[in-house]
Amino acid sequence: MTIRSLLLAGFAATGLAFVPAAHAELPAGLSGDPPTLAPMLEEVMPAVVGIQVTGKARQTPDHPMFNDPFFRRFFGIPDEQQPQQPRGVGSGVIVDADEGIVLTNNHVIQEADEVTVRLQDDRELTAEVVGTDPDSDIAVLRVDADDLTEITVADSDNLRVGDFVVAIGNPFGLRQTVTSGIVSALGRHGLGNRYEDFIQTDASINPGNSGGALVNLEGELVGINTAILSRSGGNIGIGFAIPTNIASTVVKQIMEFGEVRRGQLGVVGQNLTNELADAMGLDETQGVLIAQVVEDSPADQAGIKERDVITGINGNDIKDFSELANAIGLRSPGEKVRIKLLRDGETRNVTATLSKADDSQASAGSEDSGFPALEGAKIGAIPEDHDLAGEIEGVAVLDIARGSPAASSGLRPGDIITSVNRRPVDSLEAFRELVNSDAQQLLLHVRRGNGALFLLVR
Repeated sequence: MTIRSLLLAGFAATGLAFVPAAHAELPAGLSGDPPTLAPMLEEVMPAVVGIQVTGKARQTPDHPMFNDPFFRRFFGIPDEQQPQQPRGVGSGVIVDADEGIVLTNNHVIQEADEVTVRLQDDRELTAEVVGTDPDSDIAVLRVDADDLTEITVADSDNLRVGDFVVAIGNPFGLRQTVTSGIVSALGRHGLGNRYEDFIQTDASINPGNSGGALVNLEGELVGINTAILSRSGGNIGIGFAIPTNIASTVVKQIMEFGEVRRGQLGVVGQNLTNELADAMGLDETQGVLIAQVVEDSPADQAGIKERDVITGINGNDIKDFSELANAIGLRSPGEKVRIKLLRDGETRNVTATLSKADDSQASAGSEDSGFPALEGAKIGAIPEDHDLAGEIEGVAVLDIARGSPAASSGLRPGDIITSVNRRPVDSLEAFRELVNSDAQQLLLHVRRGNGALFLLVR
């Protein structure tokens, strides 16, 4: 008796009717009876490659005791030194067959002496590193070979939570391994890269999958598998991939310039929290509160001011600073961006032309602050030897007593307080007057080194 017959007999015994789904439609990419992903994978998998990395030879520890044969054997060091070549294993994706362009993660090939790409047909090719971008964890390789297969790159902005996806790579060195799942979440941040907007998936991703393909059921590339969240180092159903739209932007610049040239707006900002919104009298609770505008920067030229709240870029909502960093840092210098912002509760729109990012950026008596939450902070005039002396007006945090309330306020010695409750501070007397008022909380605008921030103190 067949399984189908057994099922029908079981339903009959319960008095239930079994009605086949005559009109049920299979998800795109599935075919056959029973449904299978095999036809799609047969076309896609030749575009996913293995990557082997040869690093620098490991050196014998530089200590006299390692000249003793006993200690050499105890620590497993051969009597005759034979340099060991540590090898790393990862994955990659061919995105341009004609040019031999392979996309992978920067962390897969960083500090490599030699990178080898292994194709599905077992060919091994020495790869040239065209360029890398550690900030987004993308690397571009080139191989010289005929008969390569490239993958179609999709618009990752069209992904939705719940879409089916397939991860292809070399987990634990097991070549051409396929796992499936769904998109669990979008827009994930906080994994350590400077520019992040990860796709989260429950498709199994393990060590060795890094740099491999995350594809939709049409066999189109939607992400580059990059990281896992795990306490053990193995898969627990939380993996992350770089969206193709971010990867494509990086690849385009690397191919054109050999490096990534990022746009810069020229602001220092922080997430707009509920507490900061209340303190500033704003109804909006999402966006980026501007703490500092760099002089003569694109933001300055566009008319953006301190205490503005950026809520959108080019028609897309900006919920936090990570989204603003992506929206600006993944664009090229010279691009124009439309910026939506709030100023004193009113919506404004400005346009800024991005500049090239510069990584080097953005004595009188003292007294206790007079505000209970700042007890233990010594406040005084800006010392003459302070880096910001003569450049800005305000008062300096000269010292903070360990274990005092001020030590928990967020202030640090060397900070310059330039405003209190949105009123400028140009002297110690002005600071004392504002702090000794009947205010229940203090919204401090603080310059710290080359940056700035707002602190809410209660």
